[in-house]
Amino acid sequence: MGLLISEARIPFADAAGLASRMIDHLAEHNVAFEAHDGLMIARLSFGTSTLAVEPSAINVRVEASDLGNLEVLRSILASHIIEFAGDTPPTIVWQGHQSNGETLANFREVRLKSAIDLTPHMRRLTFTGGDIARFASDRELHVRLYFPPPDLAKPEWPRPAPDGQILWPPDDRRPLTRYYTIRRIDTATREIDIDFVLHDHAGPGARFAMDAHPGAICGMAGPLGRSARPARWMLLAGDETALPAIARILESLPDTTAGHVLIEVADAREELTLTAPSGMTVRWLHRDGATPGSTRLLIDAIRDVRWPDHRDVFAWVAAEAQTIKELRLHARDIPDVAREQLLAVAYWGLRRA
Repeated sequence: MGLLISEARIPFADAAGLASRMIDHLAEHNVAFEAHDGLMIARLSFGTSTLAVEPSAINVRVEASDLGNLEVLRSILASHIIEFAGDTPPTIVWQGHQSNGETLANFREVRLKSAIDLTPHMRRLTFTGGDIARFASDRELHVRLYFPPPDLAKPEWPRPAPDGQILWPPDDRRPLTRYYTIRRIDTATREIDIDFVLHDHAGPGARFAMDAHPGAICGMAGPLGRSARPARWMLLAGDETALPAIARILESLPDTTAGHVLIEVADAREELTLTAPSGMTVRWLHRDGATPGSTRLLIDAIRDVRWPDHRDVFAWVAAEAQTIKELRLHARDIPDVAREQLLAVAYWGLRRA
């Protein structure tokens, strides 16, 4: 399929102010627009968004390689335009490629096939479903899972609205969403493995995993979330929530890759056997009773890493939000490591008083 395009001209009295507010907000969420020949352009891994601002209108153009990604771009722009327009939201009418399905184009309904315990606090769920090939991506490792209310006879899923936003079922029938890493996918057998961390104060994903029974239904959309870029030397680090992604990244690396793997877990019982290039050392960091997200184990271990004397490096880190914030600050002090050589992602947040 070639490039898919949708466009809209959105009348608004203060078009420049609306565009500025929206662009500033999206920049805080790693969607950066850059000025080019009078246009504001954001190039993402799954498509491109372009804004052209007139005195009393915003012209919007989105481009993507498939309808699912096109819908994502439309929803991002439409929802933010309406949010930042204030009390007089504009009408958005898209031209070009349209959505015509009962669900989002990147959405699939999947059914639980089996569940096994990998460690005392990690359980692997195997799902099965039709037309899952879009999730078999080495560049994007994650999916968004939709967990319907447990007592709902027939699940109801979000769908695209004509203005580009996402229409959700009423609150009592609305599925809850969380992001997870695909650990393994087999398009021939139509199976997808996802590893769930089981913990106290479980959210919808952990509750689904703990109550797992064959035949249970949930939704899946994506793929999304960048993987690590291969390099001659790599650092992979994270807590147990990042362990499925780290394991999958390691299995994809060339045998010649060198570097370090640092993984924080509760104790030795949570360690897993990993397949890694011989030049990468794996070190497990044990909390030994400390609350997840409350220690400096990962931060101190990363600070102690000795970087190589060449510049073909890449670091991928995922953990609790405050940990990631501090690690980003530390990264500024690492000589000869550019911003594009580090991907640090907050997978979860510890509630602090």
